[in-house]
Amino acid sequence: MWMDRLLLRFLSQFIRRGSLTVTTATGSKFTAGDGSGEPIAVRFVTSDAERKILINPELGLGEAYMNGEFVVERGNIADALAILLDQADLLPRWAKPWWHLRYLVRHLRQFNPRTRSRSNVAHHYDLDARLYSLFLDADKQYSCAYFETPDATLDDAQLAKKRHVSAKLLVKPGQRVLDIGSGWGGLGLYLAEIAGADVTGVTLSTEQLQVANTRAAEKGLTHQARFLLQDYRDIDGPFDRIASVGMFEHVGARFYDTYFQRCAELLSDDGVMLLHSIGRSQGPDSTNPWIAKYIFPGGYIPSLSEVLPAIENAGLLVCDIEILRMHYAETLKAWRERFMARREEAVQLYDERFALMWEFYLAACEMTFRKQAMMNFQIQLTKRQGVVPMTRDYIAHEEARLRAVEGGARPKLQLAGE
Repeated sequence: MWMDRLLLRFLSQFIRRGSLTVTTATGSKFTAGDGSGEPIAVRFVTSDAERKILINPELGLGEAYMNGEFVVERGNIADALAILLDQADLLPRWAKPWWHLRYLVRHLRQFNPRTRSRSNVAHHYDLDARLYSLFLDADKQYSCAYFETPDATLDDAQLAKKRHVSAKLLVKPGQRVLDIGSGWGGLGLYLAEIAGADVTGVTLSTEQLQVANTRAAEKGLTHQARFLLQDYRDIDGPFDRIASVGMFEHVGARFYDTYFQRCAELLSDDGVMLLHSIGRSQGPDSTNPWIAKYIFPGGYIPSLSEVLPAIENAGLLVCDIEILRMHYAETLKAWRERFMARREEAVQLYDERFALMWEFYLAACEMTFRKQAMMNFQIQLTKRQGVVPMTRDYIAHEEARLRAVEGGARPKLQLAGE
C-alpha cells in the first residue's frame, strides 16, 4: 500500500488542472486535479509500472503504455497526456534530477557523425513503407503542414506547405536546388514539376531514396529531380536555392556550426536558403528520454537562441523568420486520427506493442505542441543584402502564381498502396 500512498501524494502535487482518476495495481482509486474538463480515468496494471513512473516518469510512462501496463479506461492516451502536459510545472518535481542529468550529457547523445547519423535515420525512416502510408497524406509529407484555413484537409495543408516553402525560396525555372533531407521526394518533385527547378535531394534513408527515385521516374522527372543516398556534408555545390524541411532536428547542437558553414559553402552568392524545423520557445533543453530511446535516437529540437549564433558564425544573413504555432499540433492530430483508423494494419505489420508505441508517440507529440511551448520556425537566409524583396508581399503573390500552375499540372501519380 505504500506505493499507493506515494502515487497519491506525488500525482496530487503535480496534477492541479483537469480531472484524472487513477486506479492503482492493488485496486485503490483516487482523483487528482481541480475537476475541470472532461474526466479521464487510467489504471496501472502492475506495481512495476508504478515504480518506473515514480522513478523516471518521462521514460516510464511511455514504456508502461506500450507494454500494456498503463491503460486508459475513460478517454484515450491523447486525453490523458493533454492533462499531464497542461500542468503549471512542465515536469513533476521528482523528475527534475533526471532532467538535469540529461541536460549535462545532451551533447554526447546528440553526437551525430556520418556513421551514427545514418544508423539513427535508419532506426525511424527505414521502417516498412506501408506503415507511413497508414497515416501520412498521399504525397508522404512527414513534417509540419501549413493550414491556411481551419477546415483544410491534411493533403491540402501539406500542399500549402510545399507552396509556402517554394514561395519563400523564390525558385525560378532552371535553378539548381538542393533539398537536404529529401524524404520520399515530395518537396523536391514539387519544386521540379511546379517551379521548374533542377533538384538534387539527399537522404540517409535507403527506403525513402528508393521511393523518391521511383516517383521521379513515374512522373517523367528524372532529368530534373534526382535523389542521392548522401550526407549533406559530402554533396558538391554550388546551388541557387537550398531547402531543409524536417531534417534539422537530426543534426544535433554540436553540429550546428558545421551545418550552416557547409550550407554557406554550397549556396551561391545570390542564393536563398529556407530552414524549416521544430523549435522550442523557452530556451535550450534536453530530448525526452522516451523519444530518444524509441523514436528518434540522436534527435534534438533546438531553440532559436541555439540556432541564430551558428547562422551568424557562418556569415549568413537572416532575412525572415516565421513562427508556425499550432500548425504541427493540427498535423499530428490528423496523423493520429488516421493512424487509429487503420491501427489494426499496423498491428499486422509489426505487433500490438509497436502499435501502442506509435499511438503514444503521435499523441505525446501532438499534446506537446498543443499544451506546451513547442512550435515550428522557418528561417530564410541569404549571403548578401538585396537578394529577396524588402517586404513580405511577394510571398502571397508567389503562392498565388504557384497555385495557378498547380491547377494546370497533370494529375499526381501514386505508387501502389498509397
